[in-house]
Formats: sequence, C-alpha cells, structure tokens
Amino acid sequence: MKAMLIAMALASAAPVSAADPAPVVTAPAGTVRGTAEGDLRIFKGIPYATPPVGNLRWRAPMPMPHWRGERPATSFGAACVQPQVPNASIYSGAPMPVSEDCLTLNVWAPANAKNAPVMVWIHGGALVTGSSREPMYDGRKLAERGIVVVSINYRLGVLGWLAHSWLSRESDRHVSGNYGLLDQIAALTWVRDNIKAFGGSPRNVTIAGESAGGLSTLYLMTSPAARGLFSKTIAESAYMISMPELRKAAFGMPSGEGGGQMLTGALQLPDLQSLRGMDAQALTDTAAKLGFAPFGVVDGSVLPQQMVDAFDQGKQAPVPVLAGFNQGEIRSLRMLAPKPPADAAAYERTIRDRYADLADPFLRLYPAADYKESILAATRDALYGWTAERLVRKQAALGKPAYLYMFDHGYPAMDQADLHAFHASELPFVFGTLDGTPPRWPKVPGTAGERALSDAMTDYWASFVRDGTPVAKNAAPWPAYDGQRGYMRFGAMPEARRDLLPGMFALNESVMCRRRATGSIGWNWNVGLAAPKLPPKVAGCE
Repeated sequence: MKAMLIAMALASAAPVSAADPAPVVTAPAGTVRGTAEGDLRIFKGIPYATPPVGNLRWRAPMPMPHWRGERPATSFGAACVQPQVPNASIYSGAPMPVSEDCLTLNVWAPANAKNAPVMVWIHGGALVTGSSREPMYDGRKLAERGIVVVSINYRLGVLGWLAHSWLSRESDRHVSGNYGLLDQIAALTWVRDNIKAFGGSPRNVTIAGESAGGLSTLYLMTSPAARGLFSKTIAESAYMISMPELRKAAFGMPSGEGGGQMLTGALQLPDLQSLRGMDAQALTDTAAKLGFAPFGVVDGSVLPQQMVDAFDQGKQAPVPVLAGFNQGEIRSLRMLAPKPPADAAAYERTIRDRYADLADPFLRLYPAADYKESILAATRDALYGWTAERLVRKQAALGKPAYLYMFDHGYPAMDQADLHAFHASELPFVFGTLDGTPPRWPKVPGTAGERALSDAMTDYWASFVRDGTPVAKNAAPWPAYDGQRGYMRFGAMPEARRDLLPGMFALNESVMCRRRATGSIGWNWNVGLAAPKLPPKVAGCE
C-alpha cells in the first residue's frame, strides 16, 4: 500500500513550465508551492522530519507525516538554535530567526529537470553555528548547470551533539549523541524518497560540505546508517580528527557521556527532566560559555569506530571524492594556532623538543626562519591538508575516482587584510555568489577575472556532481590524484599540478599514527609548538 501511494504521488508531479510564477510539486511527503526564477524552480523551508523538541529533545528525528493540502515553500525555515554571539566575525551575517523546529531543507531545480544529478549541501560552522539560509549558499548558479541543489539544516551545539548516560539509558540502542548526524541522515532519506518529484535522481546524489560540513561528509562516509543514500562526496576543508568514545576516555578526551555529565554537573541539574525543561536558547548559550564542544562520538552504532580506522580498513563508503583545502585556512582561524614564541631560536628549540626524530622533516616544511608563517602552515596542514590528501588517497586505493585541490586565490581586499585564501573563501566561487558574502567578508571585486574563476569552479563542482569527473569549460583539465598525485591549484585561474606540498602528508600521517598507537594522545589542534612530545616509533608507523 505504501509503495502504491508513493507511486501515485510521483505520477501526479507534472512538469512545470519556467514561466509558471508558482510551481507546484506533489511528492510523497506532500504538495509544495515554490517560486519560479528564470529557468529554475525554487522551494524553501520544506520540513524533512518532525523535530524532537521539549520532552522529546535528544532523540532521533521522527518521520514527517504526509501533509494534506498545499504547503507554501517560499521562505527559508528558521535556523537551528545556536549561541547568540557578537556580530564581529567575518563569517557573521544578518540576524536570523532560530528555533528547535528547524529540520528543513531547500531545493533549487531546473524547470524541466528529469533524473538530474543531486547535490546535498551541509553547511559549516563548527557544528555550533550556521544555516542553509545563508546567502552564500544560494544554489541558483549550480542549478543552472543542470543539477538539483538541496541545502539542509541540522541540530547544532548541545541540542545536536550531547552524549550523556541519562540519554543512553533511555535509548533502545543504549547510545547517545550524534543527533545532528541523524538529522543529516534523515534529510538524505527524504531526498531518496522525494527528490524524483523535483526532477532529481535518487540514484545520483552527492553529499557536499565545507568545514564542519566537510567533517559531516566524513561521518556520513563511515556511518552504516548512511550507506546507499549517496553516490559521491565533496569535502571542502574537512578534518579527520580524533573523536570522543561514548563510554571511555581516549586520545586525551573524556568520554562522550563523561563530557555530558560534566556539563550537567556545571549546570547543577539533577536529572534528565530538568535538562529537557531548560529553555533551548538559554541552554545553548550556557553550554557554549562552559566550553561544550560538539563532535560526533564513537558509539559503536551510528559511528562504529574512529574515522581514521574506518578509512584504513576500507570500511568507508566506496564512492568518488573531490576534496581540498585553502592555502590560508588559519589566517581567519588564528585561535586554532599556538601563539608565536619570542624568536626563531625559541621556535626551533621547541619543535626539536616536541618532534624528536621527526623534527628535521618538520622544520624543512615549516622552517624557523619564517616561524610566524610556519605556525599557520603547520596548523593548516595537520587539520585540513593532511585530511584532504588522506581522503583522496584512501578512495584512490579503493579504485574510485579521487580529485584533490588547493584554493590559493587572493584578491585586493582579502590580501590587504592578511587573509589570503582564508578558511571558506572558496565558497562564493563554488556557488557563484560573489556578491552574497557576509558584511565583514573581504569584498570580492566584480572583475572579469574573478567571475571567470568562479565560473570555472562552479563548472567543476557541477560536473563532478553529474558524473564524478570535474570538467570546466575553457579551463584546465583536472588530473585525478591516483598514482601521479595530481591536483588542481586554484590561483588566478585553475592550474593542474602534481605532488602537493611534498612531505606534508607523510609527516602528518606519521605523527597521527604514533599518537593513535598510544591510545591517549589526540590528533586535533595540538600541532607544532602546542604538540606533546612525540611518541617513539612503533611498528606500522613509518
């Protein structure tokens, strides 16, 4: 009966002409009315799951019942609850409505799309902030290349990623945490079941994200619950860091449940009922001030093991990948880097003390002579550069197409602010939203050169979504990573190169491997001057 109803709903989704001012789509989830803009149909704020709020907070998202009648889909849904912070960052945008009722998605589709490739965008923001409604994520330019673009919200901060023994006890699986990831999986399930009505192919779905969105794509690649819901991955500035374990301290971190118990202890809350009774915004703000850091937790179920282990064992999703990072990642994230020492001699002494037999290769890559720049580069590579190359290496080893890039582009306002190729600065070029950046973002000039680079990057991304091969009109062919270690450098224009930052991957892989072998040292932000003493060589760690 359910299959028959779905088939009938899909059959009723008639093509809509581009001239229709209010396109209507009837999908298995229900009927929605959007807007038409040129040759595109746009639908905003579609609920993909029933949000667990109040006494249902910290549970898996519940299926959204089929709604009756026609639902307007002309406005973005509220952002998920996030800390109220001063509007001082280059990433800060205009104030936006927030709510626990935030599990919505948006669709940009070519008017006459049929079985078109689909890209599902997962926003960044450290799993703490962000929203699919941000102007920089507008899907129009990508959709104009013939793909269906979907952007999603997911629960953030303490509401999306809290693990606690109280929550584990009431769970059927005796686990907790990862609620934001369960939201992402629910959104992908909605796409599988409904996107055909919007002209998309449920069999050709690419997950894509930047920063915490890139991290999310790695979680999804290693989660059995997400298997089969996507066929390709785009990971921009992702980080394959060590993860908390649900019930035991590991890699220098308390257990996930232990971290949750420290939080409720600081809040002086006696039980789960009192925790659920707190106002969502007050809880979110207070948890952030107390230092609660949201991350995926190894629970043996949604996330069975550490990401690095899953990729080493070939247990990740066997899909084509496009991955990369930015030359100046840390210029806008200096809080992640250790403070510079008094002079170059102090820098070198510390590095030699901390890195032992790997000090010489470290100093060749990150020399004392330019130690302030070396600090930024070492932090960048330990987080983002190593992750990007590790991801493409592992997928290439599975025989899957894998493409690597470095975004190394600057323009006057960016470089004058000492922010050359900063974290997330590739996004307006990928989305073609050069005029949609936040107020404090260095303004992208409206020159032909900037537009040409953006057009090429939008082409590459859309082409990869289409068939797993990034191709751009009137731009350099993008070499696969494979045995030749090919990559694309995005400077003034795309430039195909080979062997990105020789020695970078080997150094960071060795450090990670030795730390992992101890079981007690993480591979997060403890880099360079902030690094603990390097463990000795062990078998299997070159």
